[in-house]
Amino acid sequence: MTDLSRRNFLRKSFVGSAAIAAGSTAFAASPAGIYRPGTYSAKASGIGDVVVTMTFDKDRITDVVLDVSHETPSIGQAAASELKRMLMASQGAGIDAVSGATITSKAVSQAAAKCIAQAKGEIPVEVIEKTDAENDGDWLGKPPEIDEKSIAKTRETDILVVGCGTGGMFAVAAAAEAGAKVIGIDRFATGTGIRNDLGALNSRYQKAWGTKIDKFDFVTMATQYAAGHLSQDLVKLFCEKSGEAIDWYGDRLKERGVELWHESGDKVDESRYEHFATGHSPRWRGTDDGTGKRLDGNRILFDYAVSKGAEFDFNTRMVKLEKTAGRVTGCIARDGDGKYVRYVAKKGVVVATGGYAQNYRMMEALQPWNLRIIGRNGAMPGAHGDGIRACLWAGAKMDETHSMMMFDRCALRPDQKTGVETAKSGDNGFFWMGSQPWLKVNADGRRFMNESGTYENILHADEYQKGHCHYTLFDSNWTTYAQQFKMHGCSRLYPFENGADPNNSYEVVRDKMLPKLLEKGFVVKADTIEELGRKLGLPAEELKRTVDRYNELARKGVDEDYGKESFRLTPVDKAPFYGAKNTGYVLCTMDGIQIDTHMNAIDTDGSPIPGLYVIGNDSGCFFANEYPNLATGMACGRTVTFGRIVGSELARS
Repeated sequence: MTDLSRRNFLRKSFVGSAAIAAGSTAFAASPAGIYRPGTYSAKASGIGDVVVTMTFDKDRITDVVLDVSHETPSIGQAAASELKRMLMASQGAGIDAVSGATITSKAVSQAAAKCIAQAKGEIPVEVIEKTDAENDGDWLGKPPEIDEKSIAKTRETDILVVGCGTGGMFAVAAAAEAGAKVIGIDRFATGTGIRNDLGALNSRYQKAWGTKIDKFDFVTMATQYAAGHLSQDLVKLFCEKSGEAIDWYGDRLKERGVELWHESGDKVDESRYEHFATGHSPRWRGTDDGTGKRLDGNRILFDYAVSKGAEFDFNTRMVKLEKTAGRVTGCIARDGDGKYVRYVAKKGVVVATGGYAQNYRMMEALQPWNLRIIGRNGAMPGAHGDGIRACLWAGAKMDETHSMMMFDRCALRPDQKTGVETAKSGDNGFFWMGSQPWLKVNADGRRFMNESGTYENILHADEYQKGHCHYTLFDSNWTTYAQQFKMHGCSRLYPFENGADPNNSYEVVRDKMLPKLLEKGFVVKADTIEELGRKLGLPAEELKRTVDRYNELARKGVDEDYGKESFRLTPVDKAPFYGAKNTGYVLCTMDGIQIDTHMNAIDTDGSPIPGLYVIGNDSGCFFANEYPNLATGMACGRTVTFGRIVGSELARS
């Protein structure tokens, strides 16, 4: 997690490109006496902060220690030993990126180059101090003080978009299309991508299939999920404008030979929890971006925005917003060379940095109850809360209810515990089929709720169960049952009625995902229910009684105990049997800066802050309590719709 204390903001710096070049070429065959013997440390920005410590004698690097504890466990942290090996072998900073860990690899290379430059006496020694800031409870901190002399350059534009992910790219493209001068900045080397499941009402794709959704039914649903903690005006705006945004995106996709499909609902849908067929996803099969890689939404919108005159500054991270006479005028950012850049935005700044789901200290402060029911974190790597904190420093108001989007798709080994430490470790299973309405029991081996509902219902019910978890049981007929469940959105494992593809098919789960989970111990397999219970650490006899009762209800076709729909009431009676210990999988935080219907940030007095606009997971007023996953793509659809609105409106202002 990024250290948020003020003194660490002031302490951070990055090596310049010249230093990296020197580090990558000058040290493979070092002449005698080139170094000042000693140990030197340096810091660079990867997913979080990466610290490299190198020890030198007068001729060579003798040891390397990497602190990549803030990187993604299964990616950056896993690459540490290989990165160390390459640094020692090369005797320099010029190392190849470890596959899949490009961001961490680059940060290690940058920090290593600074260590080498320090050992040569080319730059001052960087002091890296360990602090207790992560435990001081101050997740907000204070805006850094930046000396005017340290600002290397100023860039002027009409509109500045901070964060080039799902919402940011739509905002940049819309602003450029409308004729504005727009710059998008992002902390990474490219945008983080466009989500595939995009919700909307009244798109041409829905109209062609005959999907009709009443606007006020939808507003009512959203209000009920949020228990009233939302702005109905914003939900209405989404209902009224989302179809246009999706149609526009469909045009951009079509220009590149990609079909956009509406994920239809089933004509006969008798589930207890109402479903809204709002999902739309591109069909990427067989596409090429021109370089041999599969085309994606980020590439399409980047190319389109550039064709309309947009500019992008990647490897550039916002440090703080700037405000003059009550108006946000731009921001100060730090580029990939560690230099401060001032951005002046004539018409407005749009903040879209992705929320704070990778910032555990912030989540612990704002919504600790949710951290007790997770075991895996799949949030976007840049979701450290930087945008929200910058807006708060500028006087904005945050939602007073705090929530995150979680799916019930994390599998743990029976001896693992739920919670933050397991999520941080990366040692967990991606149990895609966890949202299916299989038989689910608690640690006592007993059923405790209707398994057919929203993804989060069972996770919040886990708050009342031993170990804050549940156990999923299914049998060898599972592929047949998955096809009769009529699931919606990303949990569906077979094509939709209109032919739209599922996110993952049951064949992919059967042939790739499930075998890997079994191999790693995140799913167990047994020939009897009693054996399955023992392997899961459940009371075998009680589990057998529960399964027998469940099978009896399945044969009757009526769930007399919890009211599950008959077509989702399937027996567990064909060996071999399967089981998994389950908990929550984090996708994103859902609370953020309060906004009006122009995406204008609201201050603590309830008035718009001139010049400051917020979209996506940095924005609030739209969700609370739990995510309405039965309105497929609602969050991403809200993000692209409001991104397009704010980009267009600012361009024309």
